[in-house]
Amino acid sequence: MENRRPVASLWIGERLHYLNQLCLVSHVAAGHPTTLYCTHKVANVPDGVTVRPAAEIMEVDLALAEATSASFLSNVFRYRMIRATGAIWIDCDALCWRPFPEGVEHIYAGHGFRGALNCGVVFIPPHGALMDSLLDYYENLPEAPPWFNDRQRRRIRKFAHLPRAQAIYQAERTAFGPQAFTHFARQTGDYERAMTPDALYPVPFQLNDIFYDPHGRVEGHFTEATLSVHLYTNGTRPWWRKNPPLPGSFAARMCERFGIDPAAALEGDED
Repeated sequence: MENRRPVASLWIGERLHYLNQLCLVSHVAAGHPTTLYCTHKVANVPDGVTVRPAAEIMEVDLALAEATSASFLSNVFRYRMIRATGAIWIDCDALCWRPFPEGVEHIYAGHGFRGALNCGVVFIPPHGALMDSLLDYYENLPEAPPWFNDRQRRRIRKFAHLPRAQAIYQAERTAFGPQAFTHFARQTGDYERAMTPDALYPVPFQLNDIFYDPHGRVEGHFTEATLSVHLYTNGTRPWWRKNPPLPGSFAARMCERFGIDPAAALEGDED
């Protein structure tokens, strides 16, 4: 366990939700050295997680994060982090189900029902065509992403008065994340290296409420290939973010397994 691969994530804010605590602790329990890069002092990071300043990887534009979303700039951060440290990127809502295997250079998969690749859990070679393409895109943003269709290009023109990164976000929320990753992976031939969805996103995004259903058979989606379970906190209905999970639900059972108290870290609560 001491030699398992390092994993890392980014947190923009001062407090973790209980699902974020749960997901980070699950990697610690699996033996992965787990680092959380932070832009602020975070009051409730679980034991076993190493906290480092985000500025060690890159300066995070907090004004841009406020104008877009807390996860927006993580799309740039993750690849710079991989290049700088060699760690596997994990979103803070990705639960470790099985340890990541050694020696696998391409960790990413499709999610949902549309077949696009996601980058919520990702590792790619730190020096290679896909990494170079992604970093070049982020560092030299075009007026519109090259894969945009006519409708998307018309939409982005409505936001021409905004800074370019913000305009792209307003036109298409996932243009920095899954859309960019899918586009450049197709260009470099890495699309075919993707794991099957059950490895990293066994539950489709569209079914994310199942994690809170005490009668939902979440594990029925899992296979022998499942390494990570994405809980999709960005898509969760507000009620679930502000209330403890129902007893017997997957979220509640995982919190019991890993010693997380949901009531102590709900959205909108204060210490």
